[in-house]
Amino acid sequence: MTARPIIMGVDLSGPSNHADTACAEFESADGRLIYRRHMTYLADSDLLHVVDGSARGASLTVGIDAPLSYQDGGGDRQRDRELRRQLQRAGMPSGTVMTPTMTRMAYLTLRGVAVSRLITTAHPDAAIVEVHPFGALALAGAPVEDLRTVKQDEGARERIAGWLSENGLEGLPDHAYSDHELAAFGSAFAAWKWQVGASSWMAEAEAPFHPHPFAC
Repeated sequence: MTARPIIMGVDLSGPSNHADTACAEFESADGRLIYRRHMTYLADSDLLHVVDGSARGASLTVGIDAPLSYQDGGGDRQRDRELRRQLQRAGMPSGTVMTPTMTRMAYLTLRGVAVSRLITTAHPDAAIVEVHPFGALALAGAPVEDLRTVKQDEGARERIAGWLSENGLEGLPDHAYSDHELAAFGSAFAAWKWQVGASSWMAEAEAPFHPHPFAC
């Protein structure tokens, strides 16, 4: 029996901010992602429990919205600089890609490295990819003006959810979403595009220092 292709998107926040951590699960079928579930308010142990359930009988791909490595000595990774240039050309602000070791990002990077290690240890066959969800949507043609205001504007979030429904995510529940829930959906979208070889932008894994690919 062929394993079901399951795509998960995870929007991480810092280690103490479980409330703003979200994940979403989809099944890839016939050129689309079919919604299965999503959840918020997740500790690391909760995320691992969700992954454990999703991985049963499945070929699992997990897109994580957080840096999964950092540059030795600090500063940008080469992949950060390249993606920032791409997104600025698409109309996104330069700050949409932040240096993994800067003060505002260091704790998120810490959690990203830890969560990716947890998943790899428990499920070595799972494919893990670092993603930039709203960057992926911008490069795929989602309305940039809405992506730029998605945290503040409920109307923008509604329009982005509609765009996702029109561009491969089938069966999303019809209700208002937080920006973290949308980021989890966007992370799944980016992981799906990477999994089928259709990313708008990507950087290959560079083991051992950058062990996971980065894709939009």
